[in-house]
Amino acid sequence: MENENEETQETPALSEVEGTNEVSTPGDLEAITAQLEEEKKAKAAAEAALAEKDARIAELQAEGEALRAEGVAISEAHAQAVTKYLDAVRAANSTIPRDIIAGGTIEDIDASVEKAQSIASAVRQSLEAEAKEAKVPAGAPARGEISLEGLTPREKIAAGIQQGSQG
Repeated sequence: MENENEETQETPALSEVEGTNEVSTPGDLEAITAQLEEEKKAKAAAEAALAEKDARIAELQAEGEALRAEGVAISEAHAQAVTKYLDAVRAANSTIPRDIIAGGTIEDIDASVEKAQSIASAVRQSLEAEAKEAKVPAGAPARGEISLEGLTPREKIAAGIQQGSQG
């Protein structure tokens, strides 16, 4: 586009020479020829610069595609590593239900494990406290006196004789 503007600027100079109906002198022709050569060199330099820039653009695009592919591969490797870490954490914490330990990142999984361990600890302490409260002494209960209520007179006599023989 710039070249077209330059050419159109040169055209009036030629038309001025032609419009005057004067015969061009060899000096004028040499100047026009020199100017034309300069414009050709400038055009060739611009085309070379454009070709270099096109090559650099293609190179950067290829590099960008390679980096995108590498990023995808890294993302997939990261996802696999997180999955393996989740499985390892679940195996290491077998007392905690597998569903409770979850997460999409290592930080999420670690937070999930900490929360699950605190819940498990609270439940364990609660169960231990209940077990202490409901503790049954070992062995048979101590024998106390037999209640004579509701016994017939014959049963009362038999109980009295039995107590007398033990005591």
